[in-house]
Amino acid sequence: MTSSDYAKGLAITLAGVIVISPDTLLIRLIDAGAWTQTFWRGTLSGALILGVYLALTGARGLRSLLRAGPTGLGIAVAYGIGNIAFVYSATNTLVANTLFILSTSPVFAALIARFVLGETVGRRTWITIAATLVGIAVIAAGSAKGGGATGSLAGDAAALVAAVCLAVVFSLARATRSSGSAVPFTGLGALAAGLFAGLVAPGVAVPAPDRIWMAAMGLFVVPVAFACLATGPRYLPAADVSLIMLLEAILGPLLVWAIVDEAPGPWTLAGGAMVLGALAISNWIGLRRSRRLRAARSAG
Repeated sequence: MTSSDYAKGLAITLAGVIVISPDTLLIRLIDAGAWTQTFWRGTLSGALILGVYLALTGARGLRSLLRAGPTGLGIAVAYGIGNIAFVYSATNTLVANTLFILSTSPVFAALIARFVLGETVGRRTWITIAATLVGIAVIAAGSAKGGGATGSLAGDAAALVAAVCLAVVFSLARATRSSGSAVPFTGLGALAAGLFAGLVAPGVAVPAPDRIWMAAMGLFVVPVAFACLATGPRYLPAADVSLIMLLEAILGPLLVWAIVDEAPGPWTLAGGAMVLGALAISNWIGLRRSRRLRAARSAG
């Protein structure tokens, strides 16, 4: 990996995290149910991603989508389910709960790597997994207690589903590095999720004052952020990506706290500190080790 590749990957990934950070705030600002928001979020972002992809690739891109194998279809299904679960979580529990739990997706990616892909998982990763699961349990305990600034167990569980789906998407995306981009399949998944939501939603009307927020979310925040997050990590070590991704779990709740005055309760803060602390320490150690290895190879 060259320094120019690293700088490019860092810039693209960081841009994706910054763009996605207001996502949960926009969900909070829109006065519509989860299914209605999923319909517009999915159809707008999915149609835009696929439209741009086909405009750039033409008939070749269309043939690639039509011949999608198990990996591409897996990305689309996981991304679609993850979209539904994420919006449900963000509308039914504290935003901090949603994003803290969602930040554990690298943990599930490690479990997928171990039990599905047969990769070796080191002791540091197992310790990180244990610590983050304890943190999730603390957040869930706060939701179960109820009252005050707490979330809901159903919303927390949906965030967990979204975290697993995100881990599946990124794990499968690794398999497409040599054969093409995963971006069009995320667009396909988003569009499918949106159309499904439209079938089950009691209505798809959004109040006129909120349409600007919906357009911003569906036509800019979601497609631009996920295009960046599916592209940038190709040029970065996994530990760097994981550290950068933790920024969303910090910036998102802060934005919601500042603008709509949704303060995370003590259980959420305690559990979130365990989750983010464990992930940050683990990724920092992994980053130092990878840099030492690269330095040793260069010296050799």
